[in-house]
Amino acid sequence: MKVNLKCFADLAERYTCDYQVTTTMDMTEGSTVGKLMNASSIPREDVKIVFVNGKITGVEQPLSDGDRITLVPATGGM
Repeated sequence: MKVNLKCFADLAERYTCDYQVTTTMDMTEGSTVGKLMNASSIPREDVKIVFVNGKITGVEQPLSDGDRITLVPATGGM
């Protein structure tokens, strides 16, 4: 299945995802946000907020084909 990943702030600078253009990732059925982060080499401690299809979730959120995942780091006192 294919999912779409966006990263904000310093995550976009340090990893292979961007906030302007989504990165399409091939994932196996049953994958979670955490598995997506592992596949993208993004450490869990670098992410403060996870969105899936515009809703705040967590790293254990199961993914479905076509999902839009946005990762946000801690910024400005978060």
